[in-house]
Amino acid sequence: MIKLLVVDSHPIIRKGIELLFVTSKDIKVVGGVSNGEAIFDFLKQEKADIVLSEIDLPKLNGITALRRLSKEFPQIKVLIFTSQPEEIYALNTIKAGASGYISKNANIITIKEAIMKVAGGDTYLSNNLSNQLAFGKGVNKSSGSLYKKLSTREIEVLKLISIGKKNKEIAQELEINEKTVSTYKARLMKKLHVENIVDLINRAKLMDI
Repeated sequence: MIKLLVVDSHPIIRKGIELLFVTSKDIKVVGGVSNGEAIFDFLKQEKADIVLSEIDLPKLNGITALRRLSKEFPQIKVLIFTSQPEEIYALNTIKAGASGYISKNANIITIKEAIMKVAGGDTYLSNNLSNQLAFGKGVNKSSGSLYKKLSTREIEVLKLISIGKKNKEIAQELEINEKTVSTYKARLMKKLHVENIVDLINRAKLMDI
Protein backbone atom coordinates (compact mmCIF):
# COMPACT_ATOMS: atom_id res chain seq x y z
CA MET A 1 0.00 0.00 0.00
CA ILE A 2 1.42 3.36 -1.07
CA LYS A 3 1.18 5.99 1.67
CA LEU A 4 0.37 9.40 0.20
CA LEU A 5 0.68 12.83 1.84
CA VAL A 6 -1.29 15.58 0.06
CA VAL A 7 0.05 19.14 0.27
CA ASP A 8 -2.20 21.95 -0.95
CA SER A 9 -3.45 25.24 0.48
CA HIS A 10 -7.01 24.49 -0.68
CA PRO A 11 -8.99 22.15 1.64
CA ILE A 12 -11.20 20.99 -1.23
CA ILE A 13 -8.16 19.69 -3.14
CA ARG A 14 -6.86 17.80 -0.12
CA LYS A 15 -10.29 16.30 0.61
CA GLY A 16 -10.88 15.51 -3.05
CA ILE A 17 -7.67 13.50 -3.36
CA GLU A 18 -8.49 11.69 -0.11
CA LEU A 19 -11.95 10.71 -1.40
CA LEU A 20 -10.46 9.72 -4.73
CA PHE A 21 -8.47 6.92 -3.10
CA VAL A 22 -10.73 6.02 -0.17
CA THR A 23 -11.57 2.61 -1.70
CA SER A 24 -8.20 2.04 -3.39
CA LYS A 25 -6.28 -1.14 -2.61
CA ASP A 26 -3.01 0.41 -3.82
CA ILE A 27 -2.98 3.98 -2.47
CA LYS A 28 -3.86 5.35 0.96
CA VAL A 29 -3.94 9.06 1.82
CA VAL A 30 -2.29 9.22 5.24
CA GLY A 31 -2.64 12.96 5.69
CA GLY A 32 -3.07 16.40 4.19
CA VAL A 33 -1.31 19.66 5.07
CA SER A 34 -1.82 23.23 3.85
CA ASN A 35 1.70 24.70 3.73
CA GLY A 36 5.33 23.87 3.07
CA GLU A 37 6.49 23.94 6.69
CA ALA A 38 3.74 21.55 7.76
CA ILE A 39 5.16 18.84 5.49
CA PHE A 40 8.12 18.41 7.84
CA ASP A 41 6.03 18.56 11.00
CA PHE A 42 3.89 15.75 9.60
CA LEU A 43 6.79 13.56 8.46
CA LYS A 44 8.41 13.75 11.89
CA GLN A 45 5.33 12.01 13.28
CA GLU A 46 4.01 9.87 10.42
CA LYS A 47 5.36 7.88 7.47
CA ALA A 48 4.69 8.59 3.81
CA ASP A 49 6.02 7.09 0.60
CA ILE A 50 4.99 9.89 -1.75
CA VAL A 51 4.29 13.59 -1.23
CA LEU A 52 1.76 14.96 -3.72
CA SER A 53 2.44 18.69 -3.61
CA GLU A 54 1.40 21.99 -5.15
CA ILE A 55 4.14 24.52 -6.00
CA ASP A 56 2.23 27.54 -4.69
CA LEU A 57 2.30 27.05 -0.92
CA PRO A 58 2.24 29.44 2.04
CA LYS A 59 5.15 29.70 4.50
CA LEU A 60 7.50 27.62 2.35
CA ASN A 61 7.05 27.40 -1.42
CA GLY A 62 6.89 24.03 -3.10
CA ILE A 63 10.28 24.13 -4.80
CA THR A 64 12.07 25.13 -1.59
CA ALA A 65 10.20 22.39 0.28
CA LEU A 66 11.22 19.96 -2.47
CA ARG A 67 14.90 20.78 -2.04
CA ARG A 68 14.62 20.33 1.72
CA LEU A 69 12.74 17.04 1.36
CA SER A 70 15.48 15.72 -0.91
CA LYS A 71 18.01 16.35 1.86
CA GLU A 72 16.01 15.42 4.97
CA PHE A 73 13.83 12.61 3.60
CA PRO A 74 15.63 11.28 0.49
CA GLN A 75 13.61 8.05 0.59
CA ILE A 76 10.34 9.92 0.05
CA LYS A 77 9.36 10.66 -3.53
CA VAL A 78 7.70 13.94 -4.51
CA LEU A 79 5.09 14.28 -7.24
CA ILE A 80 4.27 17.88 -8.14
CA PHE A 81 0.51 18.36 -8.65
CA THR A 82 -0.17 21.88 -9.82
CA SER A 83 -1.96 24.29 -12.13
CA GLN A 84 1.32 26.08 -12.86
CA PRO A 85 2.50 25.87 -16.50
CA GLU A 86 4.36 22.67 -17.30
CA GLU A 87 6.68 24.29 -19.83
CA ILE A 88 8.12 26.60 -17.18
CA TYR A 89 8.19 24.43 -14.06
CA ALA A 90 8.27 20.74 -14.97
CA LEU A 91 11.92 20.27 -15.88
CA ASN A 92 13.09 22.62 -13.14
CA THR A 93 11.20 20.73 -10.43
CA ILE A 94 12.58 17.44 -11.75
CA LYS A 95 16.09 18.93 -11.55
CA ALA A 96 15.33 20.05 -7.98
CA GLY A 97 14.47 16.49 -6.98
CA ALA A 98 10.84 15.79 -7.94
CA SER A 99 9.97 12.37 -9.35
CA GLY A 100 7.12 13.66 -11.47
CA TYR A 101 4.98 16.58 -12.56
CA ILE A 102 1.25 16.39 -13.19
CA SER A 103 -1.31 19.05 -14.05
CA LYS A 104 -4.44 19.59 -11.98
CA ASN A 105 -6.30 19.29 -15.26
CA ALA A 106 -5.39 15.59 -15.40
CA ASN A 107 -8.11 12.97 -15.07
CA ILE A 108 -8.44 10.44 -12.24
CA ILE A 109 -6.81 7.61 -14.20
CA THR A 110 -3.79 9.77 -15.04
CA ILE A 111 -3.35 10.86 -11.41
CA LYS A 112 -3.32 7.25 -10.22
CA GLU A 113 -1.01 6.26 -13.07
CA ALA A 114 1.44 9.02 -12.10
CA ILE A 115 1.45 7.97 -8.43
CA MET A 116 1.98 4.29 -9.28
CA LYS A 117 4.78 5.11 -11.73
CA VAL A 118 6.61 7.31 -9.22
CA ALA A 119 6.16 4.68 -6.49
CA GLY A 120 7.78 2.16 -8.82
CA GLY A 121 10.88 4.30 -9.08
CA ASP A 122 10.20 5.94 -12.43
CA THR A 123 9.78 9.59 -13.36
CA TYR A 124 6.37 10.79 -14.50
CA LEU A 125 6.03 13.46 -17.20
CA SER A 126 3.07 14.11 -19.49
CA ASN A 127 3.13 12.58 -22.96
CA ASN A 128 3.35 16.07 -24.38
CA LEU A 129 6.49 17.00 -22.46
CA SER A 130 8.05 13.56 -22.93
CA ASN A 131 7.61 13.85 -26.70
CA GLN A 132 9.07 17.34 -26.73
CA LEU A 133 12.11 16.12 -24.81
CA ALA A 134 12.51 13.09 -27.07
CA PHE A 135 12.40 15.14 -30.26
CA GLY A 136 14.15 18.19 -28.84
CA LYS A 137 11.31 20.53 -29.68
CA GLY A 138 10.65 23.88 -28.00
CA VAL A 139 7.64 23.85 -25.67
CA ASN A 140 6.39 27.33 -26.41
CA LYS A 141 7.76 29.90 -28.80
CA SER A 142 6.63 32.88 -26.76
CA SER A 143 7.94 31.80 -23.37
CA GLY A 144 10.17 28.80 -24.15
CA SER A 145 13.23 30.77 -25.16
CA LEU A 146 12.91 32.84 -21.97
CA TYR A 147 12.36 30.12 -19.41
CA LYS A 148 15.16 27.97 -20.84
CA LYS A 149 17.61 30.70 -19.84
CA LEU A 150 16.61 30.50 -16.17
CA SER A 151 17.91 28.15 -13.52
CA THR A 152 15.56 26.53 -11.00
CA ARG A 153 16.71 28.98 -8.33
CA GLU A 154 16.19 31.96 -10.62
CA ILE A 155 12.62 30.82 -11.28
CA GLU A 156 12.07 30.52 -7.51
CA VAL A 157 13.31 34.07 -6.97
CA LEU A 158 11.28 35.41 -9.89
CA LYS A 159 8.12 33.77 -8.58
CA LEU A 160 8.59 35.31 -5.14
CA ILE A 161 9.31 38.73 -6.67
CA SER A 162 6.14 38.46 -8.76
CA ILE A 163 3.95 37.98 -5.67
CA GLY A 164 5.44 41.03 -3.95
CA LYS A 165 8.04 39.49 -1.64
CA LYS A 166 10.83 41.81 -0.49
CA ASN A 167 14.53 40.88 -0.58
CA LYS A 168 14.58 40.03 3.11
CA GLU A 169 11.52 37.79 2.81
CA ILE A 170 12.94 36.02 -0.25
CA ALA A 171 16.25 35.50 1.52
CA GLN A 172 14.51 33.98 4.55
CA GLU A 173 12.30 31.66 2.51
CA LEU A 174 15.11 30.41 0.29
CA GLU A 175 17.66 30.37 3.12
CA ILE A 176 20.12 32.62 1.30
CA ASN A 177 21.42 36.09 2.15
CA GLU A 178 19.96 39.35 0.85
CA LYS A 179 23.04 40.12 -1.22
CA THR A 180 22.51 36.86 -3.10
CA VAL A 181 18.88 37.82 -3.75
CA SER A 182 20.08 41.10 -5.27
CA THR A 183 22.49 39.15 -7.46
CA TYR A 184 19.67 36.92 -8.69
CA LYS A 185 17.53 39.99 -9.45
CA ALA A 186 20.34 41.47 -11.54
CA ARG A 187 20.75 38.18 -13.42
CA LEU A 188 17.01 37.94 -14.05
CA MET A 189 16.81 41.47 -15.42
CA LYS A 190 19.72 40.77 -17.75
CA LYS A 191 18.39 37.42 -18.96
CA LEU A 192 14.83 38.68 -19.43
CA HIS A 193 15.92 41.97 -21.02
CA VAL A 194 14.29 44.35 -18.53
CA GLU A 195 15.70 47.33 -16.65
CA ASN A 196 13.62 47.53 -13.47
CA ILE A 197 11.58 45.48 -11.01
CA VAL A 198 8.21 46.59 -12.39
CA ASP A 199 9.15 45.32 -15.85
CA LEU A 200 10.54 42.15 -14.28
CA ILE A 201 7.21 41.48 -12.55
CA ASN A 202 5.34 42.15 -15.79
CA ARG A 203 7.63 39.76 -17.63
CA ALA A 204 6.92 37.09 -14.99
CA LYS A 205 3.17 37.56 -15.55
CA LEU A 206 3.60 37.20 -19.31
CA MET A 207 5.44 33.93 -18.67
CA ASP A 208 2.65 32.80 -16.25
CA ILE A 209 5.22 32.49 -13.46
